[in-house]
Amino acid sequence: MTDAPASLPTPPPAPRDVTPSDRVQLVRNVLPPLIVLVVAVVEYGIARLQHPVAEVWAHLLFYGLVGPAVTFFTVEWIAEGTRARERAERELLDTYAQLSASHARLRAVQELMRDLTDAPDMGAVVEVAARGAVRATGATHATLTVPGGLSSSASGETAAAPRADLYPLRVGIPGGGALALHFDTPPTPETEALAQALAAEVATGVEAARQRTLDLMTLYSVDQSIRAERNMRRLLARVTRNMAERVRAGARAAYLSDQDSVLRLEYAQHAGGEVSSSGGALAPAFVLRVAEAGTPLVAGAAEAADVFPEAASALGLPMRDDEGLVGVLVLGDARPDAFEGVHLPLLALLAAQAALGVRNARAYLYSEELAISDERARIAREIHDGVAQSLAFCALKLDVVARQLHSDPDRAEAEVKAATALLREQIREVRRSIFALRPIDLERYGLLETVRRYVEDFGPQNGVRTALNVSGDIHLAPGDEAVVFRILQESLNNVAKHARAREVTVTLHGGQQVTLRVQDDGAGFDPEQVSGRVSSAGGLGLMQMRERVESRGGNYRVLSSPGHGTLVEAEVPQA
Repeated sequence: MTDAPASLPTPPPAPRDVTPSDRVQLVRNVLPPLIVLVVAVVEYGIARLQHPVAEVWAHLLFYGLVGPAVTFFTVEWIAEGTRARERAERELLDTYAQLSASHARLRAVQELMRDLTDAPDMGAVVEVAARGAVRATGATHATLTVPGGLSSSASGETAAAPRADLYPLRVGIPGGGALALHFDTPPTPETEALAQALAAEVATGVEAARQRTLDLMTLYSVDQSIRAERNMRRLLARVTRNMAERVRAGARAAYLSDQDSVLRLEYAQHAGGEVSSSGGALAPAFVLRVAEAGTPLVAGAAEAADVFPEAASALGLPMRDDEGLVGVLVLGDARPDAFEGVHLPLLALLAAQAALGVRNARAYLYSEELAISDERARIAREIHDGVAQSLAFCALKLDVVARQLHSDPDRAEAEVKAATALLREQIREVRRSIFALRPIDLERYGLLETVRRYVEDFGPQNGVRTALNVSGDIHLAPGDEAVVFRILQESLNNVAKHARAREVTVTLHGGQQVTLRVQDDGAGFDPEQVSGRVSSAGGLGLMQMRERVESRGGNYRVLSSPGHGTLVEAEVPQA
């Protein structure tokens, strides 16, 4: 933004009466001696006449006619010079007034440019432009409209309501929209030219605001991808797609640093299709150069072709965080000059956010691996402490039966029946565990369909009547969906193992919060006494389920008493 122009010089001082013009000075200096000389010559000539009557007529002729005529023409000559001086002074004052008006308009235009630059959004741009147009042109009213339906009106400080006798002026805005001005007097060509210039500045401000909005939307989209996405392939696909759309690139790829700090291809999308592989191809020379430089670099046709087939240019963006290099994102295109003039700071910021997303996704994958290891250890303990000991006990009973088969057949038969009952119970326990540990494709089917399938399968597997009621709109983030389903799974597992219920009802309702209720008609229990209990199938006790829900900003409660069934309720905020 240029500085405001320097102040105009002070106007010329008003003419002073005591200051004679050049002509007055000439007359003052030359005329008295000339008059004396002329009078002396005339008197000398008249004295030579030596005739009284002739002398009288000669004096009358000279002093009555010639003298006044000479005086008149002399004064007129002086007056003409004075009038010329006054005309020059008026022209100078008019020029100064025009310069002052032009200076005021230029200052108003510069203020408008500054305000347009500082405007935070499109609505502010429209309001600022309408007010600035009134200040710059001197219009009584101004109305500005831009594409998208935004409009704003402004009036001068002394303007009343719009009148029918005003003179309108309407100019189009490059890119769409119009600026309508109204004046008390017909607008001059200069005013029309100024309005055209203002329309061009408004178009520039609107485009800048639109670009800022697009940047913010892109940042928001990438941030949402980072927050919600745990799948590495989908994360990289979303981030690179947002960046490619931002610069209209035709190809994109992501190289990640593995545990040995070697860059390998993790995801790519180009004209040949999508490539996604864990621990894929090694990075080409251009990608290594970007990683070493640590700053965005642009590649020519030769280097770009090593990354993407048929690419004539490429842009490499390093993904770095406080721990070092995470990877390199590469955008490619068939146009040789595709990345000239791109907004590199924004793309670099997107790459930094992508680095955070990759770290989060890797941490999530690592936590899943730990969870799987813990689950395997838990299953091993349960098999050892539960099923294995029960089977060993059955083996001992069968040994006793073998010894008592002939000596005490009735006792042997009773032992066989007890072992059979124990084996059947353990078979049901194994089936419950297998059902609970069965992989559930929540991401494929979505929360509602997954819940429906699980509840329908739970009844026949456990000999319980089930009912499912779903109402309202349900929109949860993927992480919240996983928590809600996990709570359902754990609650039903507890019903199967402990409740001895005949019927269980599952309710899922969407409002300001998503509410899950699991209610059974079983034996019930005292929540205060078993709050830390761990279920045999799911591995989460009541306390752990409460912590999971509350970590998502929700609420969790269990209502139960011996002999009156159990109600589990979890509430999670909508996305």
